[in-house]
Amino acid sequence: MEQTKVETAFQWLDKTTELIQQQMNVPYLDSLSITLSYMMGKETLEEQNDLLKQQLEKKAKELNIFQYEKEVLRKTIQLATLKGMKDATQQQHLITPDTVAMFIGYLSEKLIGKNDHVRLFDPACGTGNLLTAVVNRLSGNKQAYGSEVDPTLIQLALMNANVQQLDIEYFHQDSLRPFLLEPVDLVVSDLPVGYYPDDVQASQYELKAEEGHSYSHHLFIEQGIKYAKEGGYLVFVIPNFLFESEQSSQLNRFLHKHAHVIGLLQLPLSMFKLEKNAKSIFILQKKGRATNAPKEALMAQLPSFKNPVAMNKMLDKINQWFQSENGNDE
Repeated sequence: MEQTKVETAFQWLDKTTELIQQQMNVPYLDSLSITLSYMMGKETLEEQNDLLKQQLEKKAKELNIFQYEKEVLRKTIQLATLKGMKDATQQQHLITPDTVAMFIGYLSEKLIGKNDHVRLFDPACGTGNLLTAVVNRLSGNKQAYGSEVDPTLIQLALMNANVQQLDIEYFHQDSLRPFLLEPVDLVVSDLPVGYYPDDVQASQYELKAEEGHSYSHHLFIEQGIKYAKEGGYLVFVIPNFLFESEQSSQLNRFLHKHAHVIGLLQLPLSMFKLEKNAKSIFILQKKGRATNAPKEALMAQLPSFKNPVAMNKMLDKINQWFQSENGNDE
């Protein structure tokens, strides 16, 4: 039923976006942002001609997008974003796969439990797909924050949250610079992988490279820990080679000093075209006066998300782990 709703909503969203793309001669992702903005307020831009305005009014009558649940809308926007990113040449125009976003939502729920008030932050939120997936999964009152430097992506993130009617505050800035942000209970992020070009800013970090450019994925881990509360949790999507680089010993020392390693779950290799691009889910807890390392870290190689039997067995094992560690099996 949900799949049918997603397909119907996507067809409408895609055709409307293509209409704007053709008439205004702007890239698909920018056209998608205009479409989402139009859906929210039925406002048209000055540069839209009368024909396009009439066509948009006609399209608006075809479908009431607000009849759909938040998760249907999130998945619909994700599909349109993925289509736009196929033609995008910029490396940062990537999106966290839906199965991974939903799985991180499940893990976040297990870590946080039934909390009346949760503050969460994604310092590299992109289009907001991972952040909104986690927000939709958690119960209680949620204050969510995201940061993104890319103007196209943060505009999509804002529209994504608005269409789902989620209250998320976004920072449009270099995410490795300081934030006006109180510490949060949960940090989630699909870490950008590569070198950070600003050596002056990188010099403020413990994980700065001793020579040359620093790894942005290392600095994002440190930034996440900085803005987490004592005892707060962090769930990162990391490259599998994270602990094999020439700076890995420095990272290990930093993590031993500041965090407890809760778990490492390797994503199915079948998800990646090349093994060198494979990733894992890395779970940390920021050290505090009342925190302790787990009796045994949660380590596993996840089966294919397309194999429901194997996946259910894995979820049973993970649930048992949470139950045995701290009784957080709600």
